[in-house]
Amino acid sequence: MSRSLKKGPYIDERILNKISRMAKNDKTVIKVWNRAAVITPEMVGFVFGVHNGKDHLKVQVVEEMVGHRLGEFSPTRRFLKHGGRMAREEEQAQRSTQAGKTSVPEGEEPKKE
Repeated sequence: MSRSLKKGPYIDERILNKISRMAKNDKTVIKVWNRAAVITPEMVGFVFGVHNGKDHLKVQVVEEMVGHRLGEFSPTRRFLKHGGRMAREEEQAQRSTQAGKTSVPEGEEPKKE
């Protein structure tokens, strides 16, 4: 659910204070735990360490991110892969086709014995 227009976007004052104290060309990471804060134009060019529940992921803010929230660029879950018999069979078939390929220089045919 979005925030009402009457209230305006949620911007954390502490983040803005940290930005105002730093130089624009300073590339130090600003650690942030507040994932709900909206990215403002003043934040463009800074590097934020957005907490994902375990550690801080570096996020370089660019102009296209303005209006989005900091948490959108720091995923909290990591997809490994779907398992199962079919996935294992596909993986084995893929390995066997890769192992069957031999490196032959261009223009030459593989030697037949």
